[in-house]
Parts: sequence; C-alpha cells; structure tokens
Amino acid sequence: MNKEKLIEFLQNTNLVSAGKAQQIAGHFSSKIISKNQFLLTEGKISDEYLFLEKGCMRAFAHDTEGNEVTTNFCLPGQIVFEVSSFFNRTRSKENIQALTDCEGWFITYAQLNALFHELPEFREFGRSVLVKGFASLKTRTLSVITETAEGRYAALLKTNPEIFQHAPLKYIASFLGITDTSLSRIRKELSKK
Repeated sequence: MNKEKLIEFLQNTNLVSAGKAQQIAGHFSSKIISKNQFLLTEGKISDEYLFLEKGCMRAFAHDTEGNEVTTNFCLPGQIVFEVSSFFNRTRSKENIQALTDCEGWFITYAQLNALFHELPEFREFGRSVLVKGFASLKTRTLSVITETAEGRYAALLKTNPEIFQHAPLKYIASFLGITDTSLSRIRKELSKK
C-alpha cells in the first residue's frame, strides 16, 4: 500500500499543497481491517482518524430495544471516525464495522492535534472535512423528515450505488428508516418503472 490516494485526498480541497500533503501523509500509518472486524465498539473512545482507501464500513448504534440501527456507510475516499467521541474524548454510542475487507491510513487523536497545531493547512483541511460531514448529516436528517421512503431509497441509489454491492439489505433498510419488507416493496415497485 502506498499513500498516493491519501495524498490526493489531502490535496483535493485545494487547502493543502503537494509538499504539505506529503508531509502530513508521512504521519499516517497503514491499517487493515478484515471483513466483520470492528474499527470501534460502543463504550470505547474513538481514537483513530481513518482515511478509507478500500472497502466498505458501516456505523451503527443500538436502539432502546437493542436493535441495530445503521447510522452511516463509509466508502473509499472518506474519513471514518466517530466525531463526537473522537473530539470530546467520550465513550462512543456507535460501532464501526467493516462490511468487506478494508484498507486505510490512520492517525491518532494526539497525532491529529499535534498536526493541527503545527500545520495551519491541515487545520483548514480538517475544518473542511468536518463541515462536509455536518452538511451531509443535516441533509440526511432533513431527508428523513421531508422525503418519502421511496425518495430516500432513490437518492441513496443515485448518490452511493456501491453501498448496494456491499451492504445487506437489512442494513440499508435500517439506514433509510424503514423495514426490510418496505424496502423489498420499494425495490419491486421501482424495478417495474
């Protein structure tokens, strides 16, 4: 594994120069996560800021009845971590699990903070990642309120079709806030159109 994709990712925001991207990437270590292995389990403090290069992961929490509820899917080219636990140094209520064999690059909380203080470019990059993440979360929250289940399904299929190649339908249904049966009905209806 080489760090080319990580370096590209750091430069894509246009906030980090090529030289600084190389320097920042030098602080990241490789990580391999086997299928079904956890990057984070609830009750632990999130300490790894992971750039996912290959594979698919999901974040999930347990509802009050103990059922798993998928809160996010993570795909190549994304940062994977539980933001609240990571920055607040609190125990996570979420789990992050590999749906496939995954590869990536990570730094710890301490390393990230050292880089934030040392390199203003990396601090701006980090701010950009957080803003995009917050905007994505807000969009998802509003879609649950303002869109039909069919609309949410169609949007997910359009924006992230690769999720359907890696995630079991029960995880996708949970993410969309619907039952497996409803998802099957929606898929059947859309296939007829």
